[in-house]
Amino acid sequence: MSFPRYPEYKDSGVEWLGDIPKNWCVDRLKRSTVSVKNGVWGDESKANEHDIPCVRVADFDRQTLRVQLLNPTIRNVVDGDRIGRVLKRGDLLLEKSGGGENQPVGCVVLYDDTSSAVCSNFVARVETASGMSSSFWRYVHAAMYALRLNTKSIKQTSGIQNLDSAQYFDEPAPYPTAEEQTQIAAFLDRETAKIDELVSEQQQLMALLKEKRQAVISHAVAKGLNPQAPMKPSGVEWLGDVPEHWQVIPLKYVCMLLKDGTHLPPERVDAGVPLLSVRNLVDGEFVLRPDDSMISEENYQTLCRSFIPTKNDVFLAIVGATLGKTAHLSLDLGPFHIQRSVAIFRSIQQIVDSKFLHLIFQSQPFQALLWEMVGYSAQPGIYLGTLGNIRIPIPPLSEQKVLLSETLLTIESQSTLIVQTKIAIELLHERRAALISAAVTGRIDVRMYSELNDAKGSALNI
Repeated sequence: MSFPRYPEYKDSGVEWLGDIPKNWCVDRLKRSTVSVKNGVWGDESKANEHDIPCVRVADFDRQTLRVQLLNPTIRNVVDGDRIGRVLKRGDLLLEKSGGGENQPVGCVVLYDDTSSAVCSNFVARVETASGMSSSFWRYVHAAMYALRLNTKSIKQTSGIQNLDSAQYFDEPAPYPTAEEQTQIAAFLDRETAKIDELVSEQQQLMALLKEKRQAVISHAVAKGLNPQAPMKPSGVEWLGDVPEHWQVIPLKYVCMLLKDGTHLPPERVDAGVPLLSVRNLVDGEFVLRPDDSMISEENYQTLCRSFIPTKNDVFLAIVGATLGKTAHLSLDLGPFHIQRSVAIFRSIQQIVDSKFLHLIFQSQPFQALLWEMVGYSAQPGIYLGTLGNIRIPIPPLSEQKVLLSETLLTIESQSTLIVQTKIAIELLHERRAALISAAVTGRIDVRMYSELNDAKGSALNI
């Protein structure tokens, strides 16, 4: 759909805004607010009258720009600490601390719940001024966030990003009339909801494609391709029955190398040899990244006394939330080494093809087994000795090659569809962001589209 422009424009004097409608003005973000007050974390729940839901950054739905209190955290906050902090419908919540490289701090969402709550100390309650549409202003903040205007106000301390809210609210912003704010918000509420529905459909499709791909892999490595093949008990719970002519062998007996990376990583340098981690396991491939850590040639040579990663090695994340993530080294990447969060497997190719071993690692039953065997300390992890004793299915080598040929062809087709679906989702997200930016900066005139829907009403026009 194409949208008309306003009849007349003027120069806003602000780079990110450009020309704005003639009847709009520009002022600091601060004008749209009554107050900005940091949240409170309180104490553990005591099941008394001071218990109250506490909104955390984890409750921010960054897609719909709303708070989603599906499983609220209950904290105990006394009356004195609630002053100016109890949320009401129509408040905005500003992420003040946290963030990261790809998702900087500064996201703003709308609180449109009718129940009382507070927000955590990593969040600030933003009360909008009279005559200001909270829904409109969350979209303004979203447009600014997409342009990374918030990053100018970020202070980095101890690895945590903190937003200087006073500096952030000094940023210039567009001010339509109160009526136009409501009209633009209503339009964006409706149109973004349509886009969100399309995104949800694509996400469901991608989940289904991944499920099908996983089923193909799991069946291939545990049952083979011949449905008529005689079966036998594998003696391994996660496998069940396997073809009668297959072997079931502990992992340590089919690998000439089974080892994790360095536990004491040497000092990083600006230029040298890459020291890679679980971040380099991308979509089943082991890849280099432009921001990889580097170690000196001297330290690399010291680490090489233990092992040197080579083509056809298989890698498996064995520590942390990404435990089970796996990749196959199909290309010669040159010299590099790995950190302790990743284990390396070098198969005896006369027994098991490295790509078939990688398929086993990707299979859903094997992945589930890893998490069942996890030992918990500071973070989930699995010992190499435990890994080495896992018994895996080994078809004859000639059959492995046939399995690989047919299975990889099928999953490659499914992977192509998954990539296409990801691209479709990304395009929808881009369309959403562009629509928000165009509407809140006045590059398009959406008033007539809002007026056409006024009779329907909208619970989102706060």
